[in-house]
Amino acid sequence: MKDYANEFKGKRVLITGGSRGIGAAAAQRLIDGGASVVVTARSRHEETPAEATFITGDLRSKEGAEAVANEAINILGGLDILIHSAGAARVQLTSMDQIPEAEWLDSLDINFLAGLRITHAVLPALRESVLSSIVYVSAGGLTPFGGPLSHYGAAKAALNNYAKNLAKELAPAGIRVNVVTPGPIITPGGDEVRNTITSAMGITDEQFFAGVPLQGRGGRSEELAEPIAFLVSDRASYITGHNHFVTGGWGELA
Repeated sequence: MKDYANEFKGKRVLITGGSRGIGAAAAQRLIDGGASVVVTARSRHEETPAEATFITGDLRSKEGAEAVANEAINILGGLDILIHSAGAARVQLTSMDQIPEAEWLDSLDINFLAGLRITHAVLPALRESVLSSIVYVSAGGLTPFGGPLSHYGAAKAALNNYAKNLAKELAPAGIRVNVVTPGPIITPGGDEVRNTITSAMGITDEQFFAGVPLQGRGGRSEELAEPIAFLVSDRASYITGHNHFVTGGWGELA
């Protein structure tokens, strides 16, 4: 029987947006499985796993992404797994045509181009690895959230399309690429977005979560960490180019 407690022993991992929420939970899950993990974000939080190496980084420029990649690879001595969980959503309580162009561009920069930049920066190291893997966390790219988050969803749709094409391109090299789409997960960032929306709608959290078929509740970060861990593990060695929904049944495409 395989020892899943040590399935990531010897694996070298970089997780963006790994200081809290889904990224931090994924980092802890892989650390528990024996991996060496570097997490990056603009700031460290109480949730940041103590066993992970934290590096301050900003992926909103090519130079910033390359700096993160180089530092992480130097620390780890190479790279086997990239988990891109960084992202940000700013609710715009207006019609789509009234969302400022700057917000569309900023969302594209943070929620799509940041993933592209860090991926391109670490690809040489992943090509040198054996059984390397990439997972993108991408909410709202297939199931539109609606006007207040339309700019965010459009950027995540671009990330999903990029990931699908990248999976095909890298498959001959044995590098697997997958996406995890979360539903309404209880995280600091998600809570901020939800609170803005529920306040505008005049509803409670209980009423908001009532639309989730599975027990009418929000998901936990740890419930995303497990499928992420599966996808970057050797157990998923024949899975690439797929979008995996972890939503509690929420959303029209769940």
